[in-house]
Amino acid sequence: MLIRPAKTWDLTALLNAADPRAQLAARNLWLARLLEWLRHPAEREEKASQTPLPLLRLKHLLNVLDRHPEHAKPIAELLNSIWRDVEAVGLFTDVGFAPRVALWSECLHRLRQHLLPRSADTDDLGELFDLLFPDEADEQWLLAMDEDMIQRLSDLLALGRSALHTTEPKPWTMPMISGLTALVSAVRASGLNGSLRRRMSEELLATKPFEQLASACDALVQALHEQDPAATQQSLQYLRALLEACHRAAASVPEHLEQHGVSVDIMFAVEQLQARIQRIEALLDCLCSEQPQRELQRLLASLVRVDHERRSIRTLFASHYSLLARKVAERSAETGEHYITRDRADYRLMLNHAAGGGAIIAGTTFVKFLVMALGLSALWGGFWAGVNYAASFVIIHLLHWTVATKQPAMTAPAMAQKLEHIETEEGLQSFVDEVANLLRSQMAGILGNLAVVAPLVLGAQVLSQLIFGAPLVGPQQAHYVLHSLTLLGPSLLFAAFTGVLLFSSSLVAGWVENWFVFHRLDAAIAWNPGLIARLGAARAQRWAQWWRANISGMAANVSLGLMLGLVPPVLGFIGIPLDVRHVTLSTGQLAAAAGALGPEVLKMGAFWWCVAGIACTGVLNLGVSFYLAMKVALRSRGIRLADRARVTRAIWQRLREQPRSFFLPPKQSS
Repeated sequence: MLIRPAKTWDLTALLNAADPRAQLAARNLWLARLLEWLRHPAEREEKASQTPLPLLRLKHLLNVLDRHPEHAKPIAELLNSIWRDVEAVGLFTDVGFAPRVALWSECLHRLRQHLLPRSADTDDLGELFDLLFPDEADEQWLLAMDEDMIQRLSDLLALGRSALHTTEPKPWTMPMISGLTALVSAVRASGLNGSLRRRMSEELLATKPFEQLASACDALVQALHEQDPAATQQSLQYLRALLEACHRAAASVPEHLEQHGVSVDIMFAVEQLQARIQRIEALLDCLCSEQPQRELQRLLASLVRVDHERRSIRTLFASHYSLLARKVAERSAETGEHYITRDRADYRLMLNHAAGGGAIIAGTTFVKFLVMALGLSALWGGFWAGVNYAASFVIIHLLHWTVATKQPAMTAPAMAQKLEHIETEEGLQSFVDEVANLLRSQMAGILGNLAVVAPLVLGAQVLSQLIFGAPLVGPQQAHYVLHSLTLLGPSLLFAAFTGVLLFSSSLVAGWVENWFVFHRLDAAIAWNPGLIARLGAARAQRWAQWWRANISGMAANVSLGLMLGLVPPVLGFIGIPLDVRHVTLSTGQLAAAAGALGPEVLKMGAFWWCVAGIACTGVLNLGVSFYLAMKVALRSRGIRLADRARVTRAIWQRLREQPRSFFLPPKQSS
């Protein structure tokens, strides 16, 4: 067979190159070239028609073959010989499905599909299908074929079957029946798998639909072979009833995961199970319909769609991490409610908690300078700085105090919940109330942190000067602080990067809590015989309850501290010079520098540039982490802010009419 580059192919060359006796790879390549010719117009070809170009060219091809039987016969024989020599079952059982029900292995498979070239040298129609229909638009023109064109294609294929001495009117029936049997077996195995079965509704599994699938499928296949219409219809109804019951049972799994922890692998398995049930329904339509050709057309178009969906890595993660993202956001929202003040009592409590957090951060500041003074390597210096931060944040958490910069990533999901109800005026005003409450809470947190950390650090410096004749942090380190925190340097970039880390810690917290709940570790702690023997039953129960209540906070604080310390040196190692700027820690460092340099620091322009830098750092720390957390929360809930302007107007109106509500709490509970 003559093979030319794609751009040189024209219809005459295609007709002359059709050779039904060529090797299978060459015939497959010819068919791929034919479909490519259908999709790509010639340089001067008219494109104004509303009919898809592939249909126009296909109609032209059929007209040419009607006028030239000498070309029609070898092409018909070639198409039938391909069907004869390939394994067609894989087209129905494999296209659109993962070979292994595991999310990450499927991700690697899709990555290989993007990177590695496809080959026409295959006898698996499922693999060849990917080469024949590489364009997503193929689905549209396949669905647009009318009855006349379908009939003309059938007549062409029938011509080839007679030439090959094959009289089977429906050569696709046997591969489709084999595919049906294979898919039913796969659905049955998935439904009986313990990881899914334990999470399905017991009520929906009471009739044992998965167990009965195999016998119901065998009865239908036997009726089809015997060509018994009455038995076929009866078996078809029973099998479809079982498939519907299986589909409803599979659909109950996400509800269980919502309550007991999400697993993306289980969600992926459920999606694959439901997709196979839909494929079985499509095969039943083809096998038992009065218009099988039309059903075949729909099946072929759907195979094109699912094949392209399966190639997309982005679609894979978007669909299967959505439930996990929502659960992470919801768990963060539960925590975030504690960070929003709504009356004066809450406001005073927030100030007190923030003041306690500021006191701990004052000690963190001096330990940070101590780590720097040790002169460790970048990695070990970052590690011990991270341990220092993590330990401080954990202490603050255990004492129920607050670090203001942790609030935005937790409060954003709580705000996203309010956005679900802004369609009504009452819901909109409720959201504006929450915006005012949130801003007021943030200011209370920052005020409490900074109002304590700066005086404590400065006081410790002055006290050390009076007692020991030298401050704890010397002038050399002080000048380094003035140089690094200034607004004139890269502090704004570093502050925004720190906001990303603050947001990332909230994701880690949500993921760890979900993992803890999914694996039922609280029950394992409470009822493990070994732990009960060591701790006693009552203490094991209390320990389990404590970890269930605190696992999210511990994960958030430890991960945030280690990221603040370790991420900069790791990025520096690969040539990305990013550092962190945390508003409370930076305030403590600037106060230490002021204590080392004395009152003269107030006359230095570098000091005031650092003050301005800290103010901007606070805005970026809070703003970036809140924005990212809000974006994830909105996407996980499927919220689209079409009336963003309406929300903005309502907030500005509140700011003009009641500016005090954004800064001070109301006199009475709202």
